[in-house]
Amino acid sequence: MTDRSARAAQSTGEVGWGILATGGIARTFARDLAAHGHRIAAVGSRTPESARRFADEFDIPTAYGSYADLVADPQVDIVYVATPHHLHMANACDALAAGKHVLVEKAFTLNADQAATVVELGRERGLLVMEAMWTRFLPHMAFVREVIASGRIGEVRSLHADHTQDLPTEPTHRLNDLALGGGALLDLGVYPLSFAHDLLGAPTTVMAHGVLGPTGVDVSVATILGHDRGVVSTSFSSLRARGPNRAVVLGSEGRIEIDAVWYTPTAVTVLDAEDQPVERFVQPVSGRGMQYQAAEAERLLAAGERVSPLMTPEDSVAVMATMDEVRGAIGLRFPGE
Repeated sequence: MTDRSARAAQSTGEVGWGILATGGIARTFARDLAAHGHRIAAVGSRTPESARRFADEFDIPTAYGSYADLVADPQVDIVYVATPHHLHMANACDALAAGKHVLVEKAFTLNADQAATVVELGRERGLLVMEAMWTRFLPHMAFVREVIASGRIGEVRSLHADHTQDLPTEPTHRLNDLALGGGALLDLGVYPLSFAHDLLGAPTTVMAHGVLGPTGVDVSVATILGHDRGVVSTSFSSLRARGPNRAVVLGSEGRIEIDAVWYTPTAVTVLDAEDQPVERFVQPVSGRGMQYQAAEAERLLAAGERVSPLMTPEDSVAVMATMDEVRGAIGLRFPGE
C-alpha cells in the first residue's frame, strides 16, 4: 500500500483571487481557498445582496453587485469564473480584457469555437487561461499517470468511467434549461471525456447515443471514443440515476481501478495480469480538493508561466471539440448555435 500523508496545497496568499458568481461550485471553491491560505480579494454577483452574503460567509473584504466591478478591481489578480456554461465565454473575455488571469469552470464553454475565442484572447494579452477541471490536479490522478508512464500495467488498451447522479427534474432548474447549457454532457460527461483526453489524447473517432428530456437537454449520454494505437474509451453520464461512479484503465499486463467517487479525492488500486492487487494508493485530502488547481495557477503566475501541463488551453479546446461531436451525434444544439 502506498499511503502518502496529506500535503495541503497551502498558499502564501500573494495572489488575489476574484470569485465571479456565488453559486454552489463557487462556495465550494471559496471554502477550499480559505482553508489553505489563498487570498480571496473580492467577490462579484448579479446583486449586491448576494455578493455581501457570500463575502460575509468567507470573510472576503470586498463585495460587488456586478461582474464588471469585480474584474476592474486592482486587488484582483485572477478571476475564477463560476457562472452557468452559457456565460463562461463572455465572463472570461471580460476578465481578460480587464487584464486579469482566469480560471474557468468546466465545461470550459458551450462549444469549441467559444473555447478557442477565450484561449486566443488570453494568448494575445499574455494572461493565464486555465480550465477548472480540478480532478486533473488531484494527488490520485498524478499517481494514475505515474503508473501508466512506468509501464506497470503494460500497454493501455481501454478506459471506462461513468458520472451518474440523481439530480433535480424541475424544468426551471439550470440543469434542465437548454438556454443555460444544461444537460448531462456539459455538467457530468465532461469529467470522463476530459479524463480520456488526459490519459489517451484526443480521440480519432467519436460515437455517442443520448436520451433527450422534455426540455430538450440530454438526460443521459453514452460515448465510445477511438484513440491512437487502437485504444478505446467509453463513458456513461446521466442526470436521472446514480451509479457506481468508478473508473478503470485496462492494460496488457494489469489494470488500474479508481474507487468511487473516481473524480474526487479517492483511493486507487493497481492489479496485475493475474488479478492480484500489487499496489494501493491512499492520500487523505483536506476539503473537497479544489485547492490543488488554485495552487497550480499560483505556481504558474509566480514562475511567469502561462500554461499548465496538467490542463493546457489547447486541451480545453480539444475536449470541447469532442463534446461538440458527441452533441452532433445525439442531436443536441444550444440556442444560437
